[in-house]
Amino acid sequence: MLRRLPFIAVLGVIAAAAAVATAIAQGGAAGYPDHPIRVIVPVPAGGGVDTITRLVTGKMRDTLGQPLVIENKAGVGGSVGAEAVFNSPPDGYTILASQPSPITTNRFLYKSLNYDPTQLTPIAIMSHVPNVLLVRAGLPVKTVQEFIAYAKANPGKLNYASQGIGTTSHLTAELFQAITHTKLTHVPYKGTAPAVADLLAGNVDLMFNELASSIELHKAGRAVILAVTTKQRVPALPDIPTLEEAGVAGCVSDTWHALTAPPKTPADIVAKLNAAANAAIQTPEVLDRFRQLSISPGGGTPAEAGAFIKDETTRWGEVIREAGIKPE
Repeated sequence: MLRRLPFIAVLGVIAAAAAVATAIAQGGAAGYPDHPIRVIVPVPAGGGVDTITRLVTGKMRDTLGQPLVIENKAGVGGSVGAEAVFNSPPDGYTILASQPSPITTNRFLYKSLNYDPTQLTPIAIMSHVPNVLLVRAGLPVKTVQEFIAYAKANPGKLNYASQGIGTTSHLTAELFQAITHTKLTHVPYKGTAPAVADLLAGNVDLMFNELASSIELHKAGRAVILAVTTKQRVPALPDIPTLEEAGVAGCVSDTWHALTAPPKTPADIVAKLNAAANAAIQTPEVLDRFRQLSISPGGGTPAEAGAFIKDETTRWGEVIREAGIKPE
């Protein structure tokens, strides 16, 4: 019996230490968050993901009790911001609010990517936004078929903007070219705002862009929406055809925006962020603003967000391979 006492004592110390560690961990989760949360948006201010993130995170504060501070960190198709989040502590105090590319397709497009998008922790999908074929006001076309004919008559002479290499706008244009057998010249930007600014200035001819940041330009006559890239027409633009209706079968695309966290972020913290995001998305103020911008609300569980991101990665990865886009 005497020989067993030290061993029992050691077991007791180990058990006590484990209990303390568990209590600390549970206490940390229970007390989360106790200071502001940093939200990295990997594009410049003013674009679609930036606008939607500010809407949603502004309301997440009501649930979490702490402000969510936006930090725009653009570059390399969103990879600069995503890398910053990937390398942050998994404590819930730094999260990513992004367009698809930095968490889906960038790994197919950049040889020197310094993070693994598949290891980011899904929190929630914030929104789904229809894309449109947006052309500059002075382009001498009025329909999609006229645009295709003009592009074929001027191969390589029409410049299209995108939010960056591998973004939905870029890949949608690649898909469009493959289907229509046209040749356009890619001009990548660091986000929606600078790309749209150059389109309005006439420095580029077209862009597959989010409806949310295009519709008012169209209504004001500053740019022209020729078609929407969704399966059905958009209620806000009932007279604008889908690409399918215009004869471009299979060119379907929308933009979505997601919240993700560093790898190995604890599930209970992710659950709190997810609950706050879902509550924010369903507030009357956010839903009303989404309706004004023709945006569909996201939501759902972290597992559902993860499955959706995985499916989108597979779908657009195939477009990249078929278009022959090589990693840079």
